Amino acid sequence: MNFFHLSRALVAAFALVLATATGRADIKDYEFRLLEDGFQPGDAVVAVRLIDKRSGQPVSGAEIVARRMDMEPDGMAEMTTSLDILPVSEPGLYRFKTNLTMGGRWRLSLTANVPGESGVLQSSLVVKAVSAPVPAQGKGRLLYYRNPMGLPDTSPVPKKDSMGMDYLPVYEGEDGDGTTIKLSPGRVQRSGVRSELVSRQAMTRTIRVPGVVQLDERLISVVALRADAFIQEVAPVTTGDRVSKGARLARIYSPDISAASAQFVTELSAATRGALEGGARQRLENLGVPSAIVAEIERTRKVPSTLNWTAPRDGIVLERNIVDGMKVVAGSTLFRLADLSTVWVVADVPEGDLAAIGVGTSASVQLRGRPESRFTGRIGLIYPQVAEATRTVKVRIELANPEGLLLPNMFAEVDIRSGDAAPVLVVPDSAVIDSGTRRVVILDRGEGRFEAREVAIGLRGDGMVAIRDGVNDGDRVVVAANFLIDAESNLKAALRTLSMTENQP
Repeated sequence: MNFFHLSRALVAAFALVLATATGRADIKDYEFRLLEDGFQPGDAVVAVRLIDKRSGQPVSGAEIVARRMDMEPDGMAEMTTSLDILPVSEPGLYRFKTNLTMGGRWRLSLTANVPGESGVLQSSLVVKAVSAPVPAQGKGRLLYYRNPMGLPDTSPVPKKDSMGMDYLPVYEGEDGDGTTIKLSPGRVQRSGVRSELVSRQAMTRTIRVPGVVQLDERLISVVALRADAFIQEVAPVTTGDRVSKGARLARIYSPDISAASAQFVTELSAATRGALEGGARQRLENLGVPSAIVAEIERTRKVPSTLNWTAPRDGIVLERNIVDGMKVVAGSTLFRLADLSTVWVVADVPEGDLAAIGVGTSASVQLRGRPESRFTGRIGLIYPQVAEATRTVKVRIELANPEGLLLPNMFAEVDIRSGDAAPVLVVPDSAVIDSGTRRVVILDRGEGRFEAREVAIGLRGDGMVAIRDGVNDGDRVVVAANFLIDAESNLKAALRTLSMTENQP
């Protein structure tokens, strides 16, 4: 064989291998398809067809190596049922006998070996078990079909909603508002339904939040000079001491104040001779000289060499910034005083509790350092800002502190009593179903009739919730049943369970 013929043979062999590799199917090219996805609860035969997606042709001879039927689509994967293989003669068809023990969505899981393929085909299909409406004897004329979830849309012919649930028939003479469901006594008993009366009672609750004792900003004073001065002597007061209004804090000498005092004495002497008094008095006042010192100069007609600077209010010394002999410039703070007869407790209230409180709401404060003492006051201010990190709002409670037990920066436990003493309509907390967009209660109308009713709620507390609109005094609401499972799925689960017919054993 010459080189030319050898090359042609190699090319032909490579082309044959390439064609074989290209023509081989991938396991993803196959899928099971349901022939029918809706069945009545109970015994059923589920049929599927194995399809080659490339050609659309059925594929026979697949080996089913694993199979399972469960209610995973409805969040109950542990709920399984029998699934037996039935013989078939039609190409590509596979049938299974099962028992759909309850209405809802079932998952059919299949694992199969496809002839000629090395991979394993895994498939998951959803089968719906929904009871078809059967008119009962004695019913009136069929009017229309209503949404099983209580939504306002209706249909003149049978149809399914987005969850695969059948629309419910409404007959002449029945409640036609689309929210009322009638159950047999046996079904009510199996559902574990329990109802209670809507009642009236005072709705109050306690909001417990942390707080901190702070100074009343209106009762803080700064002792400062408006002129340069020298500190001759500081009174024997230190930080933390209590002082009374008018008590001596320091003895000072100020050239500017002495000059203004001398001019004031001169003007007083001139005034006695009939001359008009000048502006020396005003200058002393502008320099912040206490009125008692001005009065003493006016009485004695003498210029004091030093001045006694006094406390402007009762309180404790928060700061002492001077010592004997030092020089201070105008504007320097000598002392900082605070009156503790009234203090604030600033508490952090969660954003979600703001609607339950207001200015004037009573509060009780207990100090962590003095658990035996309890102080009462009212909210004086709700700060107009929400803390971004904690989603809380600060509220200010004013407290009288005659004994001085409340000290700045003390930690406190604050109990805010919210609510209204006037009786309002209330239901147990478990009766309210929250869908995220609306809140609903299930009214027990008697004789197995239940109605979904949208409500507007108010304050919650002590296991009860106030109802502002939607129910009346004396109505009965469902408070316990096996379908009230969690806040996210309460509404759909409740109405769907109530709308099922009597197919469960």
